[in-house]
Amino acid sequence: MKIFAIGMNYAAHNQELHGTLKRPDEPVIFTKADSAILNQGKPFFIPDHLGRIDYETEVVVRICRLGKNIPERFAHRYYDALTVGIDFTARDLQKKASQAGQPWTICKGFDGSAAIGEWVPKEKFLDVQAVHFHLDINGKTVQEGCTSDMLYRVDEIIAYISQFFTLKTGDILYTGTPAGVGPVHIDDHLEGYLEERKVLEFNCK
Repeated sequence: MKIFAIGMNYAAHNQELHGTLKRPDEPVIFTKADSAILNQGKPFFIPDHLGRIDYETEVVVRICRLGKNIPERFAHRYYDALTVGIDFTARDLQKKASQAGQPWTICKGFDGSAAIGEWVPKEKFLDVQAVHFHLDINGKTVQEGCTSDMLYRVDEIIAYISQFFTLKTGDILYTGTPAGVGPVHIDDHLEGYLEERKVLEFNCK
C-alpha cells in the first residue's frame, strides 16, 4: 500500500501558512510510510521529541484498481470510497525543512501521522467535488472545508500521480487540507465528519 498526499491544495490554507493564494504550477505531492497509518480508532501518541504537532483534516480517497498514465477523463473509475483523515504534521520540523529546501519526509511521514476513518462508498455522494467535511476536537468544530474549494480536483491529482507511480488497489490519497490547522494536545478527543456522517474518532495520548 502506498500513501500519497497533496500539499497546498486549498488557497485559504496556503495563505495562512505561506501568505499566498496562488495555485501551485503543479500539484505538490509527498508520500508517507505505511507505518504512518492510524486506524480503527487507535489512539495517537503525540511524539514529544518532534515539537509541535498539528492536525490537518483532509478528505481521503481509496484507489480501487491498477492504473498507470491515467487520463483525467477516466480517473473517476480508479477510486471507490472516501473518508476523513488527519495528516499529522511536525510543524517545527516542516518549517526548518522548508527553509533549508529539504523534503518533508520526517515531518509528514512519522509513525501514526496518517489517521484514517471508515470508508464511505463514493456513490453515497452526488459529487465528490462538493463534499463538506469537518473536524471536532473536544466537541468543538475547529476545521471545516468543502472539496469544491480544491485547487486541484481529485481526478486531476490521480491523473498527475499516475504519470510517475503505478497506482494499485488499496493505495490511498490525502487530498489536502483547508484553513484552520492547529496543534493537538494530550487528552484531545478528535472526531471527523463527511457531511453529517461521523467516520473518524480517536484520542490523543
